[in-house]
Amino acid sequence: MTEHYTPPKVWTWDKENGGAWASLNRPIAGATHDKDLPVGKHPFQLYSLATPNGQKVTILLEELLEAGHAAEYDAWLIKIGDGDQFGSGFVEVNPNSKIPALMDRSGETPVRVFESGAILMHLAEKFDAFHSKGKRAEMLSWLMWQMGSAPYLGGGFGHFYAYAPYPMEYPIDRFAMEVKRQLDVLDRHLADSQFMVGDDYTIADIAIFPWYGRTVHGESYNAGEFLDVQSYKNVIRWADEIAARPAVRRGRMVNKTSGDLAEQLHERHDASDFETSTQDKLAKS
Repeated sequence: MTEHYTPPKVWTWDKENGGAWASLNRPIAGATHDKDLPVGKHPFQLYSLATPNGQKVTILLEELLEAGHAAEYDAWLIKIGDGDQFGSGFVEVNPNSKIPALMDRSGETPVRVFESGAILMHLAEKFDAFHSKGKRAEMLSWLMWQMGSAPYLGGGFGHFYAYAPYPMEYPIDRFAMEVKRQLDVLDRHLADSQFMVGDDYTIADIAIFPWYGRTVHGESYNAGEFLDVQSYKNVIRWADEIAARPAVRRGRMVNKTSGDLAEQLHERHDASDFETSTQDKLAKS
């Protein structure tokens, strides 16, 4: 660790100086290898992993199905630790090489959609569901708030608190302060609102929950005590209510590869998979 750092005139990439995820990051785009993506039988083909951003989409798809919409989907596992996101097929769907990525094959011409917020908006508009018609501007404002705020929680706080090569006081303090400010924004808003948009459960809630619900439930970076998450009572109340929804419980299982084997459904191709194809059941077969 060096206390004083003078940036060079021209920055060059050092593969060895990036922390726990250094092997996945590079300063260029594009595919590193040829690999076609699988295609299932359903109208929607999702290529993802159960990170907070990935969970947004699987939660919405499960909510749409529970509400009776024709939103059947295949969810294919993208192992970012193995570099699947740099395969040629995935890069064709998302040139930014980030999960989730969706192919909408419900029409005559397949449509690619990338960026989790864009996928949520695409599906909500397609099925005319989970968006507040009377308060669309409010819903969009909170959705965009999440898209702009989460990098401070994940790429900022999470990186320096949990994944950096060594603890660094300045960036941890900087991002912890911002995460706590964000939690305070949510807590003040939810003091007078059941969901993010009054009593309407929308894609704004679905976008925010996997990031900030997970945080106040103490699941983010083992930092619950450090961030004093128990002090955000209104966010906890909101997160508890959303976490109890059956579609949310199912959506969080899809493409999950860690934790309880009974809650890991690596791939989802049918509603029955939740009963027959979780990792605990596959291990016994």
